[in-house]
Amino acid sequence: MSAFALEPAVLEGLRAQLPVVAEHTVEALTAEVPEYAHAFRGEMGATIQGAVQMALAGFLRLASQAGDSAPLGPAREGAYALGRGEARSGRTMDALLAAYRVGARVAWREMSATAVERGLPAATVARFAELVFAFIDELSAASVAGHTDELATSGRVRQQYRERLGQALLSGTALDGLLILAERADWDPPQDLTVVLLPSARTRDTLALLDARTLSVPGDLVGLEDIDVLLVPDARPALLRRLRGRPGVLGPSRPWAAASSSYTRAVRMVGSGFGDEPVDTEAHLTALVLTADPEALADLRAQALAPLADLKPGTAARLAETLRSWLLHQGRREDVAADLHVHPQTVRYRMTQLRELYGEQLADPEVVLQLTVALATRPPA
Repeated sequence: MSAFALEPAVLEGLRAQLPVVAEHTVEALTAEVPEYAHAFRGEMGATIQGAVQMALAGFLRLASQAGDSAPLGPAREGAYALGRGEARSGRTMDALLAAYRVGARVAWREMSATAVERGLPAATVARFAELVFAFIDELSAASVAGHTDELATSGRVRQQYRERLGQALLSGTALDGLLILAERADWDPPQDLTVVLLPSARTRDTLALLDARTLSVPGDLVGLEDIDVLLVPDARPALLRRLRGRPGVLGPSRPWAAASSSYTRAVRMVGSGFGDEPVDTEAHLTALVLTADPEALADLRAQALAPLADLKPGTAARLAETLRSWLLHQGRREDVAADLHVHPQTVRYRMTQLRELYGEQLADPEVVLQLTVALATRPPA
C-alpha cells in the first residue's frame, strides 16, 4: 500500500481528534454490529476504544510517510491474530468484516472533516480516502487469512484427536482414558454408540447423513483393508433407514464407552462381505453364535451325526436334512414334507431309518439339543 506525506498541521489536527474518533467508532460498532455490542460495554469498551485509537494512530504514522512501501507488517499481524481469535471463539468473519466497514466509514468521516478544516486540498483528500480504505482492505484480508488458517489448523487437530478417540473406543480403552481423549477432541459423549462398517469409498457421502458427532476411523488404522469404521451416536432406531440403499454392517447399540463390543460383532459379520443394503447384526444373532467357533461347530456336527458316518454321502445328507427339519418343526410330518418338498410318506420312511440309527438317543434331551445346534444351519451337501 503506497503512502504520501501529510503536512504537519494536518497531522497535528488529526492526532488531536483521535480520542473523539475512537469514541465515535466504538459507539457506531456497538450500535451496528450486534455481535460486539455486549463486549464493547463497560471496562472492556474502554479497552477496545483505546485499541481503536492506537490503530488509528498507527494509520496516521503510515499516512505521514512518503514513498510507496509503508511498513504494514505490525498492522497485518494484529489483524491476522484478530481473525484467528474470531475462529477460536466460534464466530464467522461476518461480524469482524462488518466492524471493519463501520470503523472505516466513521473514521473517514471524522478525519476527512478535520483534514478539510486544516486546508487539505481536494485532490489530496481524495488520495487520503483511497489510503484509508486500502488500509482497511489490507486488514480485512489479513483477518480472513488468520480465520481460515485457524479453522484449518484446529480442524486438522480436532480430527486427529477424534481419530485417536475412535481408535481408543474400538480397542476398549478404560473410561478415564476415554474421557481425557473426548475432552481433547471437543467431543461430547452420547449415551450410546453404534458401530457401522462400510466400504471406504462410501464414507464421505455416508457421513453427510449422520449426526455431526459421528466418529470416523480409517480402516487401515485398525487393520481393516478398504473398510472404514463409523461410531454413530444415539441413532439406532433411525440408522437403518438413513443407510437404506447403502452397503454396510451395523453392530449392536452399546453404551458409548463399551463401543468395542459393537465393533467386534460388526467385524465378525463383515467377513461375508457387503451387499446392496445395510446388514443389521441384531437380525443375525443365531448365525453369529453358531459361527463364533467354526472348529467347535464342525466337531459338534461330526459328533452328533456320527450314526450317519457309515452311510453313502448322498443318503447321509438326505437323512441329516430330514432330521434338521423334523427337529425344527417339532415332528409335524406334514410341515416337514412341505419344507423338504417331498411326500409325507417319504418323511415317515426316513424317520424310521433315523430311529433305527439313533435308537433311544432321539428321546434324550441332551442329544436333541446337540442335534439342534449342529443342524441349525443346513449341513453341506
